[in-house]
Amino acid sequence: MSEIKVPDLGESISEGTIYKWLVKEGDTVGQGDVLAELETDKVNLEISAEEDGVITSILRQAGENVAVGEAIGIIGSGAGSQPQVTAAAAVEGAASGSAPAEPAASVSAAAPEAAPEGPAAAGESTAALASPGARKLARERGIDLGEVSARDPIGRIGQADVKEHGAAAPAAAAPAVSAPAPQGKPEAAKPAPGKAQQPEDGKSVERKRMSRRRLTIASRLVEAQQTAAMLTTFNEVDMTAILDIRKRRKDAFKEKHEVGLGFMSFFTKAVIGALKAYPMLNAEIDGEDLVLKKFYDIGIAVAAKEGLVVPVVRDADRLSFPQIERQIGELASKARSNTLSLSELQGGTFTITNGGVFGSLLSTPILNTPQVGILGMHKIQLRPIALDEERMANRPMMYIALSYDHRIVDGSEAVSFLVKIKELLEDPESLLLEG
Repeated sequence: MSEIKVPDLGESISEGTIYKWLVKEGDTVGQGDVLAELETDKVNLEISAEEDGVITSILRQAGENVAVGEAIGIIGSGAGSQPQVTAAAAVEGAASGSAPAEPAASVSAAAPEAAPEGPAAAGESTAALASPGARKLARERGIDLGEVSARDPIGRIGQADVKEHGAAAPAAAAPAVSAPAPQGKPEAAKPAPGKAQQPEDGKSVERKRMSRRRLTIASRLVEAQQTAAMLTTFNEVDMTAILDIRKRRKDAFKEKHEVGLGFMSFFTKAVIGALKAYPMLNAEIDGEDLVLKKFYDIGIAVAAKEGLVVPVVRDADRLSFPQIERQIGELASKARSNTLSLSELQGGTFTITNGGVFGSLLSTPILNTPQVGILGMHKIQLRPIALDEERMANRPMMYIALSYDHRIVDGSEAVSFLVKIKELLEDPESLLLEG
């Protein structure tokens, strides 16, 4: 018997919330099977089984807050569980090219004495022989495990079987069409699981629990507003030169480096050049001290399904354009698939956020404390610009915004910082000279 414990969640994180269990009491699991998903302030983590066995007890339920090291369930041997564990081992053996010594005996021992009849019973029997990971994948894709063929000699279904079935018969994953309701007085709508609906003056409302990450975002944003003397200054950038470089070089850049040439590498390089010229924007307040950072870990805000996250590009000043683009692409992909590690979210000396991808023309970004500066990018829009006293031209312009902590950054320094970024972006070749 062993306890299922909340793993170490990394620096500064001491608790999390059980997002959902992927197994139930009585399920047979193998070492490495995912048992539950844990939601933390920054990322969601999977809790896996450390040994083979049976889930004999679930101590904490979905939605409950749990501390690091706390036991949330128990894995035991249990009556009649050993043959099922052997069956699980058989699947792993089949996947690796080796099979257990006596698969037939394992199947015989694991089978119920009297198999109930009917389609429902068949589905339940099949589900019992599926690994937790396969059951999770089937639920996500809407696949009936009773229709999945197993390649394993003992009939146990793995994730590969579910994926193969979904690829061969995508229609099986489509939700069934509900039969039309009988005529007459319609039934009252039932609230979805986990959501409460209540009438209010004849109108319905939906009450939904905020995710832990959303609660953390709300708390940190309010904290930033209350603890920092936050101020925002604006400027605009003529993006003509950068768009011209991208137009001329994007194909050769992609062919050589296997990554696209976007805007973020230009802005990251420009921010680093400005931070070197105005180091107070790369500092933070620690009590009565100023901590001036001599490194440049740039956070890139990414909008993910569960809320905004800010993965960090480490030592960005030492990276080339393609290296920056590659790292940002990888971090953004991880953020959207919820696979970022805690180390990829911790730290950061300055943040860049791009509201322009959603069509924002102008905004005031909120500080990512304890950082004292954040740069907001916006939509590129053609606007008539006076080139001189006599000439006008339509130019691709972008408003940029710098929010800063006025406690340690003076207004003149903040304005100069933003002007420096503007100058570097409008003369992008100069970015190569910033060392």
